[in-house]
Amino acid sequence: MANVLHVVNVDFVIPYFFGNQLNYMRNKGHNIFIVCSPSERLKTLSLKYGFSYKEIKILRQFSIITDFFSLIRICIFIRKHNIKIINGHTPKAGLLAMCAGFLMNVPQRIYFRHGLLYETADGLKRKIFIYSERVASMLSTKVICVSPYLIERSIKDKLSSSKKMFLLNKGSCNGVDVANQFNPLNVSFENKMNLKSRYMLPMNSWVIGYTGRLVKDKGIVELVEAFELLCCKYSDIYLLLVGPEEERDCLPEKTKLSIAQNSRIVLTGLINNNIEYYYSIMDVLVLATHREGFGTSILEASAMKIPVITTNYTGSRDAIIDGVTGLYTTGNAMSIAEKVEKLYCDKKYAVKLGEQGRKFVQDNFDQYLVWREIEKLYEQEVCKCNLK
Repeated sequence: MANVLHVVNVDFVIPYFFGNQLNYMRNKGHNIFIVCSPSERLKTLSLKYGFSYKEIKILRQFSIITDFFSLIRICIFIRKHNIKIINGHTPKAGLLAMCAGFLMNVPQRIYFRHGLLYETADGLKRKIFIYSERVASMLSTKVICVSPYLIERSIKDKLSSSKKMFLLNKGSCNGVDVANQFNPLNVSFENKMNLKSRYMLPMNSWVIGYTGRLVKDKGIVELVEAFELLCCKYSDIYLLLVGPEEERDCLPEKTKLSIAQNSRIVLTGLINNNIEYYYSIMDVLVLATHREGFGTSILEASAMKIPVITTNYTGSRDAIIDGVTGLYTTGNAMSIAEKVEKLYCDKKYAVKLGEQGRKFVQDNFDQYLVWREIEKLYEQEVCKCNLK
């Protein structure tokens, strides 16, 4: 079959962008490789998901010297392993992947547009991000947008030719394992209670949850402010923040202090396994993001029958049906608090949203629906190579 390369800048994204998709493609006969910045977790991830890897430093920020040498090393890797399909993910790694693929004449160059970094940038930085998107698109043979609105926005902002852009089924880059991992029937009551006990959450607590990076872009500042408003009214409400803090786009000191000083805010840090257990102890998921590719956490929570509150912005807007599987918020603290309170005070309605959310994900975002679309793209390239 084909030698397939994915280029990413950090290992954190591997379980979310690909996960068992890599095993699926390997079982279909493809040889899967990943180029990623050096990490202690790569060996463990490669054994779990069945890929070979090469550590090449890929910075998130632009650096002419480092980027040049990274590009050369990716080119050498492509030639050594006779790569026929290269996939680039996130703006920086995606740009390097498309440049290397173009220079080495890789037949299939797929740029995955996971989001639009320039949406929350301004000035020169915004112009650089837009130009980067356009160059990556120009050098690619296909652009996969992870949500319908991303395609609309890409056309509006003239990032890519509409003929190049594709959507995998209804969206997402990997889908969700609704049958096994994100199935509420597979998490026992005992497991839920043990996890609540571990984080000292009262058994009767009503939990507002969040999963992902703890950065400003994800609306954490507004979420914490909304929680403080709710704390004054309801004594059984808790906030569970599941994910790592990051230096880039880091939270302001005021927000960090609020989190540290509030005994009803639980911070877990990075969770690598059994994320479904954390969803299972939530009563609502809030993703008040300022920008998003698609919002995988929204799909995962919905699959677990957890109602979702999110913003009507790029990516996240396509992951729920407002008033059916979740609720839109404008993203400010007052709006978030009002939406959360609505579900807290009407728990039957919250349950209904959760149940409808699971069906929505089952029908549109099951992982196999997405994987088969990717498989079709790979098969097209294999057929072309066989004809030559």
